Amino acid sequence: MKKKTWISRELDAAGIKAQYDEHVKRILGSRQVLARILKGTIHEYAPYSVEEITFWIEPDIEIASAALHPGQKKMDDRAINGENTESSIPGEGKVTYDIRFKAFLPARGSQRSRGNKSRIKLLLNVEAQKKFYQKYRIVTRGIFYGARMLSEQLDREFQHSEYSKLKKVHTIFICMNAPRHIGNAMAEYRITKQDIIGNIPELRRNYDKLSVIIICLNEKLKQGTEGTLHGFLNTLLSPGMDITEKKDSLVRDYGMKMEEKLGEELNEMCNLSEAIEEKAIKTGMKTGMKNGMKKGMKIGVEKGILLVKKARRLSAEGMSESEIAKSCGLTAEKVHELLVD
Repeated sequence: MKKKTWISRELDAAGIKAQYDEHVKRILGSRQVLARILKGTIHEYAPYSVEEITFWIEPDIEIASAALHPGQKKMDDRAINGENTESSIPGEGKVTYDIRFKAFLPARGSQRSRGNKSRIKLLLNVEAQKKFYQKYRIVTRGIFYGARMLSEQLDREFQHSEYSKLKKVHTIFICMNAPRHIGNAMAEYRITKQDIIGNIPELRRNYDKLSVIIICLNEKLKQGTEGTLHGFLNTLLSPGMDITEKKDSLVRDYGMKMEEKLGEELNEMCNLSEAIEEKAIKTGMKTGMKNGMKKGMKIGVEKGILLVKKARRLSAEGMSESEIAKSCGLTAEKVHELLVD
């Protein structure tokens, strides 16, 4: 038997209201959708597959349904431990983000492996706009949002003068119904370097800390965008396309998953693959067999699964394999074996 995936159910619920605020945030908040957006917009993710990127997106994503005030109950029960969508700093006012989350990628020079101990953390925000022209310029709003995400890192990502620990921030605006003269377009605004007199040696990673990306969509002009990010987003957010036709296109043309086996531990919120689960069971069976008892085998299996899940979570949080080994009571070699497919 099969059941619908989370994104499939969200598309059903949205119907022709896919661009409405309460629906578009949840649709764009799907891990499957975010992975494709990151691959198509952020050059650091270009070499990697959508499956790899999906794995590197944090387990819990905060999705705004309203501006939250201190003590107010969160409206979305999927928002468990993700980034708070509200930023409130005394004297600087309040900002409410649409979708705010962390993602990781391997550090330059490290092997392309899910078990990498060397990772770079990025802080991201995705905003949905129903139209391009507002009472403000979108890029200016994006710069403000990015600047706030940078300043908020003090006492979170670094302390005192440890500015080298500042994480890069990306704000991605998805503007639907762009005017015809703009059509399907994308632009990036970022911090860059220009030597005026002489040359000041500086690595790009030390100043390339803020990026604003604007994606403009025009469904009426989407011919020729098939297979691209614009084609994907125009299809995903189309208010007029038949839902069955939409799902078929997303599966056929963009590799989306609309069904999963009933009982299969796909689990979009932690993304543990079957291979990892099998490794955990094998580890547990070894522990149980060592005790020579049925009860021991059962306990061993459970402990093995918990150990792998714990190691995965600590790795996603940026811990090295040696640190994970110490925390889990394993050898570094065993941790590496559990983390790498």
